[in-house]
Amino acid sequence: MGERIVEKDAKFVKALKHIKDKGLRIRIWKQTEKIIQDHEIGKPMKNVRKGTREVYIPPFRLSYTYIKEENKIIFLESYHKDEQ
Repeated sequence: MGERIVEKDAKFVKALKHIKDKGLRIRIWKQTEKIIQDHEIGKPMKNVRKGTREVYIPPFRLSYTYIKEENKIIFLESYHKDEQ
């Protein structure tokens, strides 16, 4: 397969801009790099979130989807775990 395409939804970018904790931002960045390498590391979601995966980066959850046909990862959003 060719190179993996990575996109970031506007919600994802906006949420990251609001995170002031530099250490947390670094942890999120490192986790996105891991997801790009292996898109199956996140927990598969059910019901209305079916087709997406999430990883937990305390206290946030990072939501993303992988489109196999296009070899594309789309980072959907990052939200506080209490805001589900």
